[in-house]
Amino acid sequence: MEDFKTRFIANFITDDRWKYFTDGISTTFTVSFFAVILGLVLGLVIAIIRSSAEKADHPSWWLKGLNVICKLYLTIIRGTPAMIQLLIMYYAIFGSVAIDKRIVAILTFGINSGAYVAEIFRSGIMSVDQGQFEAGRSLGLNYVQTMWHIIIPQAFKNVLPALGNEFITLLKETSICGYIALTDITHGANTVRSQTYDAFMPLFGAAAIYLVCVSVLSNLVGRLERRLRVSER
Repeated sequence: MEDFKTRFIANFITDDRWKYFTDGISTTFTVSFFAVILGLVLGLVIAIIRSSAEKADHPSWWLKGLNVICKLYLTIIRGTPAMIQLLIMYYAIFGSVAIDKRIVAILTFGINSGAYVAEIFRSGIMSVDQGQFEAGRSLGLNYVQTMWHIIIPQAFKNVLPALGNEFITLLKETSICGYIALTDITHGANTVRSQTYDAFMPLFGAAAIYLVCVSVLSNLVGRLERRLRVSER
């Protein structure tokens, strides 16, 4: 017990090493929050384009072109590791530009998440009965209004569990931010480990922090699901 206490103090208290973890939490949540927003917007736009092209009997040339671009984007992003994308974004695309590393991480994870969110939303949109779309058009709504007011809300309810899993995955994926020397939770734990030469305490501490964050997020998603089910009755 005394040895545990000594190691705990050395890893978290001495020289204010706990600040590495608090700074890491701040960075992780900042990157995750804005990446989620970017991923949602990007994914929704791509899902609408792809589902519109698939539902149309004779899609226009520009819709076909956008659909091809979207498919290419999905193939590239889902076919390459997030870590490689992060390194390319930081060292190749923004290598000669003085830019905040958090912005690089947000762009990378937002673009990466957008590819998966797009397919989640597309499956939700395609699962909504075609009669719902026809009903909206019969009420005088144009295509965009029908999508926004009728189709998207129903699709969102259908894919909420999958979206929740994607956001949890995104939160955990930010642990690779250390590859561009961005102090997230994992990088903070590694910094402490390099100073104390004790791998157990800082790494298990980082794991505990991620576990708590994921548990809280899972609980919030579960509550939202229950509230949406209640609102349907």
